[in-house]
Amino acid sequence: MELLADEHTWLVISFVAFLAVAWRFGKDAILKVLDGRIAEIKKEIQTAETLRIEAQELLAQYQRKHRDAMKDAEKIIADAKKGAEASRKEAEAALAQSMERREAQLQERIKRMEQAAISEIQSYAADLAMKAASKIVSDMLDKKTGDKLVEQSIKDLSTQIH
Repeated sequence: MELLADEHTWLVISFVAFLAVAWRFGKDAILKVLDGRIAEIKKEIQTAETLRIEAQELLAQYQRKHRDAMKDAEKIIADAKKGAEASRKEAEAALAQSMERREAQLQERIKRMEQAAISEIQSYAADLAMKAASKIVSDMLDKKTGDKLVEQSIKDLSTQIH
């Protein structure tokens, strides 16, 4: 009987009795709460799985968009390079034509300057030749001979006029 007088024993007995009563009357409620919690966890897992799948789809979609954007950027760069090359070639062609035109204009100008110089030299040479011839003729002819030549020329002219 000493065992029944010990307070620890009564504590154990009362605890076991409590557990038995709690199990008998609270088992359904505890299982219901646990089942509800399990269902809630399953629902959260399904939601998380759905969100993971959606995130993967979004990632794949953004990766496709990124690849497409990179392809577009490469195409734009290639088109820009082609356009720049075409513009450079056009500019070179225009420069070459301009240079040819200016060279032709310069050559024409040089020809005109040469012709003007030649004409000026010929004119100067003709004047010089005339002066020299006048000087030589005047030195060779004296006054009388010159007068005779003038009279003879006048007679020749009068006969040719009539």
